[in-house]
Amino acid sequence: MFFIDTHVHLQNPAYTGDLKAILERANQAGVRACLVPGSTLADSRAAVALAEQFTAGPCSIYAAVGIHPTDVDAEFDAALPELRDLAQHPRVVAIGEIGLDYYWPQQPNRTWPCADPPLQRRALEEQLALAAECHLPIIIHDRDAHADIFAMLKDWTQGDTTHRGTLHAYAAGPAQLQEALDLGFFIGMDGPVTYHKAIGLHDVARLVPLERLLIETDGPYLPPHPYRGQRNEPAYLPLVANRIAELRQLPLQTIAAASTHNAIRLFGLDLQEYP
Repeated sequence: MFFIDTHVHLQNPAYTGDLKAILERANQAGVRACLVPGSTLADSRAAVALAEQFTAGPCSIYAAVGIHPTDVDAEFDAALPELRDLAQHPRVVAIGEIGLDYYWPQQPNRTWPCADPPLQRRALEEQLALAAECHLPIIIHDRDAHADIFAMLKDWTQGDTTHRGTLHAYAAGPAQLQEALDLGFFIGMDGPVTYHKAIGLHDVARLVPLERLLIETDGPYLPPHPYRGQRNEPAYLPLVANRIAELRQLPLQTIAAASTHNAIRLFGLDLQEYP
């Protein structure tokens, strides 16, 4: 039984010093590959460097490159050429983490710069175009921006079934799940599905078709129960899969096999040991 963590920020400083031990623990838990997305240009470079370093066991790493909506700034246009170059790397399998975040710009006590929604939307348009140009799927961040995200993705996918991706850490709830599925997108589920009060996510876990399900940690963030408040890591991914299996009343093996197959199919991973 194998798993693929389709979203974990292993280049984050939270992992400095014990990354090899983290990958060993991932392997022991059955996690054979991780997809590391970028959130800034520097972050994307670091993701590619990790993917170059860890091409095989104990847990292989693939990269995605992109600029997170809260990290878009006046230098975005100047960053695009290098982002395009990074996207050509053979270990880069997606454009991401990109999207829209309308939560943080509204927080008055925020102590760090955050792009406003118009700039976020322009950056998303540019990165959607880059994904189409490079024939890569996308990894979408959507926080409090469901209507605009779905409208932009509908335009992007219109008439082209090769334009695909995943809604990372899906949070739009069961009411909009069918709209997401109609776009041809996969649904990424994380640690919060293990939380007792996350009723909406429980419903999503029951409703999402198995052929569209991805599992992820989003480490070091969103740790599952019973690790809330601690650093998240890929070794905890089976807890997410197990909770989904419980909610669907299916064997864990079924969730592991489906999510692994979906990750390989969406991102074109070259993992010969998987069926």
